[in-house]
Amino acid sequence: MELNKINSLVELFFKKYNDKKKFTNQPFLKWLKNNENDFLTWEKVRNNICLLSTYLNKSLSKGDRCILLSENRPEWLIADIAIMNAGGVTVPLFTTYSSKDYEYIINDCKPKICIVSNDIQFKKIKKFISNDIKIISFENFNQKIESIENILEQNLNEETINIFENYNNKIARTDLACIIYTSGTTGNPKGVMLSHGGILSNCEGAQEILDTLVKNEKPVFLTWLPLSHSYEHTVQYVQILLGAKIYYAESLEKLLPNMAVAQPTIMTAVPRFYQNLYSKIFLNFSKQKGFKKKMIENTISLGIKNLNKEKLTFKEKIINFFCEILVRKKIKNQFGGKLKAFVSGGGALDQKIGEFLNSIGLPTLQGYGLTETSPVVSCNIPGKIKIETVGPPFKTNEVKIADDGEILVKGENVMLGYWNMKKETDEILKDGWLHTGDIGEITQDGNLKITDRKKEIIVNLGGDNISPSKIENLLCLNEKIKQSFVYGDKKTYLVALVVSESEENKKEIDFYLENLNKTLSLVEKVKKIKIIKEEFTIENGMLTPTLKLKRKKILEKYKEDLEKLY
Repeated sequence: MELNKINSLVELFFKKYNDKKKFTNQPFLKWLKNNENDFLTWEKVRNNICLLSTYLNKSLSKGDRCILLSENRPEWLIADIAIMNAGGVTVPLFTTYSSKDYEYIINDCKPKICIVSNDIQFKKIKKFISNDIKIISFENFNQKIESIENILEQNLNEETINIFENYNNKIARTDLACIIYTSGTTGNPKGVMLSHGGILSNCEGAQEILDTLVKNEKPVFLTWLPLSHSYEHTVQYVQILLGAKIYYAESLEKLLPNMAVAQPTIMTAVPRFYQNLYSKIFLNFSKQKGFKKKMIENTISLGIKNLNKEKLTFKEKIINFFCEILVRKKIKNQFGGKLKAFVSGGGALDQKIGEFLNSIGLPTLQGYGLTETSPVVSCNIPGKIKIETVGPPFKTNEVKIADDGEILVKGENVMLGYWNMKKETDEILKDGWLHTGDIGEITQDGNLKITDRKKEIIVNLGGDNISPSKIENLLCLNEKIKQSFVYGDKKTYLVALVVSESEENKKEIDFYLENLNKTLSLVEKVKKIKIIKEEFTIENGMLTPTLKLKRKKILEKYKEDLEKLY
């Protein structure tokens, strides 16, 4: 399929469906919360999109906003495409937003329609919805609210059957597809306006990488990252492009048993997921003794050699063969047995974690992007992984490094701007180039390497620039440290908050810190720590919905404790 000739995300779906009709009765979407073998076929999904968009068309004019608030489930994708097919613009909301965020976004985007999954989600926004906004739900819970089930039944009649063969072909690539509000690590969320062409160009860049993984197979995805996240929102359309089978996970807690059922070939996630995965596997490895311990050590060391394209001796090849059977194969089977790749995005993945996962048989491709770029800019290529980089830029966008080291991006994937925020748009978009706020370099082999974050840099009293996230990632490699927060702006040295289950872990953490400091430069060393038990979570306002630290919020609560360390 020539993606550069497709005009909209709606057209992408219908063109794929109509591709020799080979997908008609094939299973497409499945929510693992429902136990029955109740896959929705491509035909059923196509019919539901047409019926729902016919209903929405009565209330929506071109460009009208439509809120979508739901956990991951098949109806999410159906509603998203139906909104666009009816000429509307999807505004996805995280189910974990604060009440203040819901109020702000609804007042900011002024939706015509709000689609919610159930009563739980409706209660979160109920008090912010005026009487002239139409409410639609996925589940029946209120007689005054129209449910999708009723809508589909009402619209399925002789007069509407012919809509199954048609879709909205008046949408242009430059038209607004969705407004995705950024997490807002500081202040209110910003509404990032993404075009149909922007997301399609991202799919085109991803296709080149994923085609080498799946070849002529029909890939299977297990989706757990919220579909309201720009990363997973775009992945939906990559899945459609590949003709994939999609499972929606029940929850993060049930991810491993869900993987055993779904047996995915590809999974996408953010660095926090891989950090937790590393901690769990590493903890299990550390308990092994004797022969098992030796095999694990060989698996990791030889796996890293393979990753770095270093030649193995004859003896090492034999040992590696047994590592493959006795260690890597068993680990792969725990993840369904068919995993071709994890794809990491939405933040920097620590190099040590990337090396570890790849070495034990869990191929992990690190990419880079931001909501404002629809969202992917670059990604590592299977078989050519450079773990310290985020891979070569997609062919569909340009990347250059500014004089101060900032990464600039230009291309169709770059946002149209921030909704209702001209000043903020002009600050980040200059002469067609998006100023990412990240610092990086292009390596000799053409890969992009992220070295810092412009906005999160600590400047100490000596004028040295320090990346707190780099040190936080290193601290969290210790199994006793769940999370960390590094502090030291305009100070003589760095200190840190360390989230750990018990004060009793302090001795072990101090020992780890002492050894870690030996590997850091003088200005990066952490001199003192304070152990806290309370985790940084979305619920307590210290993590964004995309699991990034809300530095301002953490400082509000713990600044006094941090200052006492000086």
